[in-house]
Amino acid sequence: MFQILSINPDLTYTCGELGMSFGGRLPQVISTVITVIQIAVPILLIVFGMIDMGKAVMAQKEDDIKKGQQTLIKRVIAAVIVFFVITIVSMLISFLAGDDANITNCFNCFVNGAEGRDGCFRVAGGPTGP
Repeated sequence: MFQILSINPDLTYTCGELGMSFGGRLPQVISTVITVIQIAVPILLIVFGMIDMGKAVMAQKEDDIKKGQQTLIKRVIAAVIVFFVITIVSMLISFLAGDDANITNCFNCFVNGAEGRDGCFRVAGGPTGP
């Protein structure tokens, strides 16, 4: 699904024919941050919801238990939304971009860390890698 760190950080890249060139570290950093957010935030939301629910159950008050259940459900929904937001944005960009591969290549370059046909392209005359 994710091709994290497939971009060589020592090379210069461009996405499509947009004329925007950048070092390979920028897409790597952005891709890694997005992946960490996609994984860590949902886990933290669910863990905090479970802690709140556990506190409510330990208090043995009916009102607190109901509030804890509602909080847990809201946090689980938020976790699912956070996890899938990049997928939804990717689908929207693909739909709105249509046949324009430049936009989808830039998106794949920065979000998925993809190099090659569906991502960043090496700039001609840039440094060469191993």
